Amino acid sequence: MAFVVSGCSMAQTETFTVQAELPENFTVNGTAYYEPALGERCMAPSGEERRGPGRKFFKSEQPKTDHLLEFKVPLTDTAHGCSMVLQDVELAIRGQWGKRDLDMGLDSAALAITDELLEGAPSLSTSEPLVFHGQCQWFFRTVGSKRYIRKILQCRALDTNGVVQKSLAGGALQRDQLAGKTVKLVLTEAKEELPAVGDNWVKFPTGWKRCMGKGLDDLYGFCRGNTTDFKPFKMPDGRDCTVYPNCTE
Repeated sequence: MAFVVSGCSMAQTETFTVQAELPENFTVNGTAYYEPALGERCMAPSGEERRGPGRKFFKSEQPKTDHLLEFKVPLTDTAHGCSMVLQDVELAIRGQWGKRDLDMGLDSAALAITDELLEGAPSLSTSEPLVFHGQCQWFFRTVGSKRYIRKILQCRALDTNGVVQKSLAGGALQRDQLAGKTVKLVLTEAKEELPAVGDNWVKFPTGWKRCMGKGLDDLYGFCRGNTTDFKPFKMPDGRDCTVYPNCTE
């Protein structure tokens, strides 16, 4: 999407481009964080430091294509007469799993800006975009006495072999290589949803069944070795189901 940056004019400021290639029903907003340049002292109004005077927000407005968002990030800024430099960019990932506004999950990716390239960090020495890959996984669970299905989103980095890592998607970038370059975050969606809580569900050829636990009123409902007794649950649309995600066997 095209993004609008609030704050000071960027007319004379070098920028780099951030792109995000996303699954369907996903979007990304960005927050850039700036700190005083070396030797600068910023005289911010009392208390403003705690509110983050060196932040710029990027709000999605219009997609570049159906699944590709794009915005430009200034490498420098000014605040209270102080020269500031970009320190990192946080990308807030939002995935919509249902029709209601609350049927969504949040996670993030991050780009750290460094003055010295860390060992193993990628180079921006070519004209091609630098691509970071990540995968977003939906985890399902039941909540409340009626056991409604809800989902949790988790997005993590992928290595060069496509293996999911523990770290957030993104990485470190060398400051003096960034001007005029493009950094691209490519997110995919895991094909299969997984239980959010271990020992709550048992997988069958027809789908996942919710363990009975100590009874229908047991909100925790751990299996604890009992893989023969199960209890119904409700889909977000109110359907009574016995197996997820197919609802009925």
